[in-house]
Amino acid sequence: MKAGEFRDILYEKDDDTGIVVVTMNTPKRKNAISSITGLELWWAADIFEKDDTALAMIITGAKDPDIDDPAKEAFSSGGFFSQDVTESIGEYVLDQLDPKDIAAKRLVEKMWYIDKPVIAAINGLAIGMGFTMPLSCADLIYISEHAWIRLPFVRLNILPELASTFILPRLVGMQKAKEIMYFGEDITAEKAYELGLVNKVIRHDELLPYAKAAALKLIPPNGPGMAVRLTKRALHRQLCSDISRALDEENIGLNQAFKSEDFIEAVTARIQKREPVYKGR
Repeated sequence: MKAGEFRDILYEKDDDTGIVVVTMNTPKRKNAISSITGLELWWAADIFEKDDTALAMIITGAKDPDIDDPAKEAFSSGGFFSQDVTESIGEYVLDQLDPKDIAAKRLVEKMWYIDKPVIAAINGLAIGMGFTMPLSCADLIYISEHAWIRLPFVRLNILPELASTFILPRLVGMQKAKEIMYFGEDITAEKAYELGLVNKVIRHDELLPYAKAAALKLIPPNGPGMAVRLTKRALHRQLCSDISRALDEENIGLNQAFKSEDFIEAVTARIQKREPVYKGR
C-alpha cells in the first residue's frame, strides 16, 4: 500500500530533512488503534525502512479539531475493537490480518529490526496499546506536560502486549512493573519521567518541534547517522529472540483471556459504569 492510501494514519516526509512524521489520525475515537491501524503502521514502517531518503521517524497523535484544551488531547486511547474490519477494505488487506496476533508481533518485530531512529511524541493520553506501542517501537519517548499513561489490561482480565511484559521490567524493575500492570493506575507525565518510562517532559506547544530537533541531531548532516544506526542495531539484535518469545507468550495469554467470562464481565462493567465482579474464569 502507498502512503497516500492510508485511512487511519498520515505518513508525511520532509524531503529537506528526511524526517517522517507518522500521525495516528482518528481523533474522534481518540486515535484508538484498530487492526487496520496496526496494519497501516506496519506498512508505514515498511515504507520508511526501504526509503533511503527517509532518515528518522516521529510517531504522534492527531489533535481533535473540536477540542481546544490541550489537557484533553489524545495520543491514543488504546485498542479499538468495535470496528468491522471487512468494511471498505479489499481482500489484499484482509489477507494480511492475523486475528490470533493480538500482541502485534508482526508490527513489533518489524519496528525492532529497523535501525533508523524512531521517536514518539506523546501529545496526550496514552492508554493500553497507546503506550505499549511507543514503548516497544520507539527509541526515544517525549511526552507533553498534559499527557498521562494507563495500562488497564489486567483490570480488563487480559494481559499487556507488544512485548511490554519484557520491556517494562527492564526499565523500572520487576516489582514496579508488576505494580503498574496489576493495578493499572494513571501515571502522570512527570511520574513517567521519574520512573524512566519517557525521556523528557516537554511543554505541550513545543513537543513536536522538540522531537524534530532531536531527530535532526541523530541524522546527517548534523548527526552521526551511521553510528546511531549501528548502535541501535547492536542494542536491539541481541534481544530479538527475547522479544519474540515475549510476544509469543503474550499471544498465548491474550487468546485465552479474550475468551474468558471475566473479560466479558470487565467490558460489560465498564460500559455500565460499575465495578466488575470477577469469577476467576
